Amino acid sequence: METIIIIAVLVAFVAWRLKPVKGVQNVSTAQLKTMLNDKDKVFIDVRTPGEYKARNIHQFKNIPLGSDFSKLPKDKEIVVICQSGMRSKQACNQLKKLGFTKITNVRGGMSAY
Repeated sequence: METIIIIAVLVAFVAWRLKPVKGVQNVSTAQLKTMLNDKDKVFIDVRTPGEYKARNIHQFKNIPLGSDFSKLPKDKEIVVICQSGMRSKQACNQLKKLGFTKITNVRGGMSAY
């Protein structure tokens, strides 16, 4: 019985973590490729500097998760990527709390790119 409860809690936690953030658009890496030259978007990579240096998309600026996002322009769409999509989702939550309204998360991150 305890095992069933533990499994149910774990499944609920994973489902909660994968749930999209309200007000945040999600795009695939295929969709991202069509957006990369859009000057009305700001592209940020929230991975560590080491991860970014090892492999990156040159349109993305490295601003690691936990950095001050408040200096980003609120009048442009912010496109966020990380390694798998989990840190970028956290960054999107932080951007929402800061009052940003045009936020896009790249599903699957660099692992899917």
